[in-house]
Amino acid sequence: MTVHFVGAGPGAADLITVRGRDLLARCSVCLYPGSMTPPDLLAYCPPEATLIDTAGLSLDEIVGKLVDAHKNGHEVVRLCSGDPSLYSAVAEQARRLDAANVPYAVVPGVPAFAASAAVLKRELTVPEVGQSLVITRVQARSTKMPPQETLAAFAATGATLALHLAINHVERVTEELVPHYGEDCPVAVVALATQPGETVVRGVLGELPRLVREAGMTRAATIFVGRVLAAAGFPDSFLYSSARDRANQPESL
Repeated sequence: MTVHFVGAGPGAADLITVRGRDLLARCSVCLYPGSMTPPDLLAYCPPEATLIDTAGLSLDEIVGKLVDAHKNGHEVVRLCSGDPSLYSAVAEQARRLDAANVPYAVVPGVPAFAASAAVLKRELTVPEVGQSLVITRVQARSTKMPPQETLAAFAATGATLALHLAINHVERVTEELVPHYGEDCPVAVVALATQPGETVVRGVLGELPRLVREAGMTRAATIFVGRVLAAAGFPDSFLYSSARDRANQPESL
């Protein structure tokens, strides 16, 4: 049998992929992050499935349950909040499964930054305003950041930033980013995107700590910083330009 790492999406049960939903519907064991998984999502599992909340388990305990379930012939789903490619700890779980000769597959999910951008009704790549998005986090009581990956280094590019795991460090974020973006740079914060209690604030970088504090945001939030958030007079992209030779060019950017 196979272990399936499945991106659960940002929170709303109907934002899981069809493939992920179908895997849940036929799994016999499902491991899920308790603090981030809505009950409606687990309802896709068969009534007889074994559901394991991993919130109180260590990495070795989680992998042990994956290996045991596989050896016992069970189809296993390991739910990951958002998308497995971002801050999911899939890499270290997969490494251990490789060592145990346990096959696994990865199913993508809607990442939190994408769900948050949808809530804002904003494209994050606007012609001639911003064409790059940096997804990063801040250093706190967590895994160390590589020394070259600093907010200042990313901010020096002027690219749009999507900051995860930073909502309780907005004072430091503001202090580090203002010299590069300016106090008037547009910002937006989405907390609990697509979930009950979803909260959105918009403003400028210099006001970020006050905006977050007044909104009572403390968890599950994505902070966006960049001119694309308020872009208005930008040119149309070349994608659908009447000057484009569509007979000889595929529909791509």
